[in-house]
Amino acid sequence: MKKYILKNLFIALSALAFMSCSSDKDTSGEVIIDPPTQDDPLTIANTATYMVDAGATKETVALFYNLKRLAKTKFAIGQQDAFNSFYQDAGGDSDIKKNTGYDPAILGSDFSFITDKNNNNQANNWFYQQEQKITADVKAAYAKGMINTFSWHLREPYSEDSFYTSDMTTEQKNNAFKSILPGGANNEWYKKKLDKIASVVSNLKGANGELIPIIFRPFHEFDGSWFWWGADFATADEYKKAYQFTVDYLKNTKGVHNILYAFSPDNSYTTEANYLSRYPGDKYVDIIGMDNYGDFNNQGQTGSDKANTKLKILSDYAKAKVKIAALTETGYRVTSTTPAITDWFSTLLYSALTKNDVQISYVLFWNNNADGYYVPTGSVSNANDFKTFSSKTKSALANGLPRMYEMPK
Repeated sequence: MKKYILKNLFIALSALAFMSCSSDKDTSGEVIIDPPTQDDPLTIANTATYMVDAGATKETVALFYNLKRLAKTKFAIGQQDAFNSFYQDAGGDSDIKKNTGYDPAILGSDFSFITDKNNNNQANNWFYQQEQKITADVKAAYAKGMINTFSWHLREPYSEDSFYTSDMTTEQKNNAFKSILPGGANNEWYKKKLDKIASVVSNLKGANGELIPIIFRPFHEFDGSWFWWGADFATADEYKKAYQFTVDYLKNTKGVHNILYAFSPDNSYTTEANYLSRYPGDKYVDIIGMDNYGDFNNQGQTGSDKANTKLKILSDYAKAKVKIAALTETGYRVTSTTPAITDWFSTLLYSALTKNDVQISYVLFWNNNADGYYVPTGSVSNANDFKTFSSKTKSALANGLPRMYEMPK
């Protein structure tokens, strides 16, 4: 969609002008006319009407608008735990910055330690220390203009020891998810976990006291059954109800208004109908996502094309419904016994993200650790492959983002 500046006449801006909102140009006297089109009805004025939370903070509304706009020309690149998890425990800057010289565009975090049963909110408690570290990282990322996204590896409601079904009894697996629904034996337990999230998110504030927007991705990879919220242990209706309850509770009961909500299966779907089989509805979802490791696991261009076909389904739905499409998790883990794949980033992943006019707002890699990496540092064999990927036309690290929390002038 074109934008126009009204002075004495309308002057059409190029796509580059959108990116210039990160510059210091004085546009205080400009008036933006942002008319809807049949192809894209989103405007600065109507953005909130397409969001889950019509009462979202202005920074959260701007994040939605700018993510949607970004996808027309670029995708943001990020990593889970980028400020805390490093290959070979190297410390310092994120591994992305070590390689490229720039911060990632997105920081991925998790509510798991924050909502852990052992977090007692005391300064000497390890889980509380992790909460403090995570929230400090979120604030640091926001100050850098980055985007924050949270997953939630919630431990099961019985002993709270694991989120993997492989660690649960048959009875626990068959009843855990049902039990957190309204009227269920563990619904009050679940509400207390949401209370903790609400408290933390409502205290994420920027330098001027404004609430920091986050993307929240509950119950991800639900089409598999490795998590206790997986397809083998919940009906489609139960999944929808749990997702809807989560959103309604945070938004309406707790009054949290700085969240965008992401819906994110794994990569098992092949059609839109399949993808939407557990979809809680447009009123509950801002971001249409997918986690996909399998198609990129030594399947070459064939796997890349399969991933692209699935991303096209997301992109087309997001265009039709005015949502944001994203590759919410991906990666290929390199270790001492698993070598890098030649041109994995610059050819296989990049083509999946860009072919067939897909419009993907962001891609998130999983975290690096002592024994392996998803994102290469500057000292490993595929370092240049990632550097090439991150400098391509449609790639954006933090330095390539517009001001994500302000509407363009």
